[in-house]
Amino acid sequence: MSFIARIPPLYWSTYTAILQDVYLKQIFIRLSVIFLAQTFLMTKKKKQVDLGRRRFLNITGSIMALIGAVFVAIPFLKYFNPSRRAQAVGAPVKVNIADLKPGEMKIVLWRGKPVWLMRRDQQQIATLDLTNAYVADPDSRACIQPDYITTNYRSIRPDMLVLIGVCTHLGCSPQFKAVDDTSLGQNWEGGFFCPCHGSRFDIAGRVFKNQPAPTNLSIPPYYFVDADTVVVGENQPKSA
Repeated sequence: MSFIARIPPLYWSTYTAILQDVYLKQIFIRLSVIFLAQTFLMTKKKKQVDLGRRRFLNITGSIMALIGAVFVAIPFLKYFNPSRRAQAVGAPVKVNIADLKPGEMKIVLWRGKPVWLMRRDQQQIATLDLTNAYVADPDSRACIQPDYITTNYRSIRPDMLVLIGVCTHLGCSPQFKAVDDTSLGQNWEGGFFCPCHGSRFDIAGRVFKNQPAPTNLSIPPYYFVDADTVVVGENQPKSA
């Protein structure tokens, strides 16, 4: 089979039309000559190694690669380097509790979670001895809290309770229920109730027995700057 026979019909008809037109024929011939001349010159130049041009291309390519790597790395650096707003979310929170009366509570956000600061009265503190027999972990051995929280009232000061207001079952937010709420059983002395799945906690955040929540409510690190100021989210700095 000849070379002409291998040309597809569409290409062959186009080639024939070009040859039949004088003007197109001249353009076709000139472009063919130019193409052949450039091909010959490029083939000849390939045999002559131009070190200067190669060096220039290497340097230029390296610079472009470096610029490209910087642009690619910027998003990753931003991802691994948290913004000021993200850092502020996990930063300690200073809270003024001077206006808190017995039985009242303040709620602040720390690391995106509600933290309760409640001033308990003497009657509420006294109920903790009564609920020891009904809570699952009276000594708070299986929950999250700082090492310096060791008493059954689970706070640095007996009157000031500091808790993370998130149920340890599925992350719902429990509600404070007073002692006179008879719907929570005969042994209810006041505390917190999770409406999602019914977990009950006493006024120190200790979970009652046989509840969906597996552990007591968590306690964040905190310390008192003075009698009226609490810093939530940080342990007390060691004195020099």
